[in-house]
Amino acid sequence: MPAIKPTCLRDLKLRVNIVDVVGRVATLRKAGSRFKGLCPFHNEKSPSFHVDPDKGFFKCFGCGKAGDIISFVRETEQLNFTEAIEALGQRFGVPIEYEAGSGGPSREERSLRQEIFDIHETAAEHFHQTFRAASVTGDWMRAYWTGKRRFSMELSEEFKIGASEPTDSSLGAALLKKKHSEEALRQCGLFFVREGALLGLNSLKPRFRGRLMIPIRDHQGRVVAFTARQTDLTPEDDPAREAKYVNSPETPIFTKGNLLFNLDRARSQVGEGKPFVLVEGQLDALRSWSVGLKTAIAPQGTSITEGQLNLLRRYHTQVECFFDGDSAGQKAALRFLPMALKAGLEVRFLGGATDTKIDPDLLFLERGLAGYDQVSQASLSAMGFACRAFLPSPETATPEQKARVAAELHALILNAESEIARSQFLAEAAGLLRLPLSAVQKDFDQQRLRHDRQQSVRPVAAPSTPVPLASAAPLIATKDTPEHHLLSLILHFEALGSPLSRTLPHGWIDLSHSAGALLNRFLAEFEQDAWPGRNHLDGLLETEAERTLVASLLFETPQIDDPSKVGNEALRLIQSRSLVPRVRQIELALANGSADSDFDANSLFKELLDIKRQLRAPLRLPAA
Repeated sequence: MPAIKPTCLRDLKLRVNIVDVVGRVATLRKAGSRFKGLCPFHNEKSPSFHVDPDKGFFKCFGCGKAGDIISFVRETEQLNFTEAIEALGQRFGVPIEYEAGSGGPSREERSLRQEIFDIHETAAEHFHQTFRAASVTGDWMRAYWTGKRRFSMELSEEFKIGASEPTDSSLGAALLKKKHSEEALRQCGLFFVREGALLGLNSLKPRFRGRLMIPIRDHQGRVVAFTARQTDLTPEDDPAREAKYVNSPETPIFTKGNLLFNLDRARSQVGEGKPFVLVEGQLDALRSWSVGLKTAIAPQGTSITEGQLNLLRRYHTQVECFFDGDSAGQKAALRFLPMALKAGLEVRFLGGATDTKIDPDLLFLERGLAGYDQVSQASLSAMGFACRAFLPSPETATPEQKARVAAELHALILNAESEIARSQFLAEAAGLLRLPLSAVQKDFDQQRLRHDRQQSVRPVAAPSTPVPLASAAPLIATKDTPEHHLLSLILHFEALGSPLSRTLPHGWIDLSHSAGALLNRFLAEFEQDAWPGRNHLDGLLETEAERTLVASLLFETPQIDDPSKVGNEALRLIQSRSLVPRVRQIELALANGSADSDFDANSLFKELLDIKRQLRAPLRLPAA
């Protein structure tokens, strides 16, 4: 990969606020001089993820992840070091400069994922210009958008709505002209490419023809896929001609179960009293946005996944479900409910208290934002919706029917991890079923016991190899070693670096862990008067574990009154660790008479006296 100038790297870190970088992925709230939120690297319900804008570092006190803007982008966007820098530079308008002779990155050096992102940006603009063009396709699609669908042109501009020509290969030609790699064009999902065929304009068969094109963006706002709506212009020879909607296939940048439509916009609109509103489809979400309901999101189809709900949980815990009132919509809502409880989301169902089947798109089209107020007033809680779905008429239900429904509700409540939430759900269910809480609680306890027994006897599947947390191992393994303490000292009290480099023998440093390896490397820099300063260490950090360890140490300023005292104690421990085993070895050899001659015995004895003399006068940093 091309080498980036160190001065450019420093400029990037100075000009880009880490809060702006992290805020694209996680919701942060001010906490003193720092910001705090739910960790984007592991599922948690209490925020333990901290960002320090003054130092330019983040750290999670739950999983141990730590780093700067570059490591954050690398982790969240799966980019390498150079790609992360280039992405930040492009995003925040910072020019990236390369070392002389290295040039910029070649097409071959770019990641496949990044290239497919670029292809989708080109495709989105291409489809949007087709939609806007004064042509047969453009004129028809705009009339369809504003007339039949009754959306505004302003909305089409905001969301970059597009159109695909019925018989056109201009997108393929444009991408070939940009010299995108064959692998990227085959895997981007925009074309049908016959296996083994030579890549060219004739072999790039457009997947979307004669359809209204809706760009699908990930939670960071990048176009990753498209939903294509069938129209009268969709040609008869389209393999999916009868499908009303056709989505992009899964690609290296698009997994439909990990993405929610409009989350990139809605996540900045949610807050106290402004929950997410989960609707069925993209056009429902677009209609919601058009009338001022800015927190609407939609899955890719009605299939909700745990990954999507965990993603929501990072930004806000309250979700209102507003699916169509038909049987398919109700079934989708019931599939959604247990996963929502497991994710720790607070759920309500809009319009659930009415018997009228409500179409969100039609409701908002006719009544605007007042339609939202209408269904909000008729909303049901999680237990209210489940009870209504399982037992529409509890007042006329038989005891046996209530017992069966209670068992279903108990199974649902078991998905909630919080004991407080479970007790609240049980109390609400008892009231709705018109049953004594004590009886409901007793049956629940029995069902829970059976559930726990079944779980305990199930064979445990062999765990898959976990993706290692770059931070966890070195931090846990080294945080109590003297090398770890000395590393922290020279990072926060840099004046100690030079005297320490002259005092501590390199051979005594334990290099088997990250803290020791870094301490040895940093002291060598001090020894050569080449220390770059703690804010410019990128060139000295060789592994992701080292970057994480340094970021973690720099994040927390140690509360130390006398740094030299801490340093001297760490030196004493290292000295003792290095010399005491030799003392024991010599004493054992002398006691067993294992020396080959009197000369060897005398040498061992002198060495023993010398080591003990060193131990009586432990290493100390020179007085200031």
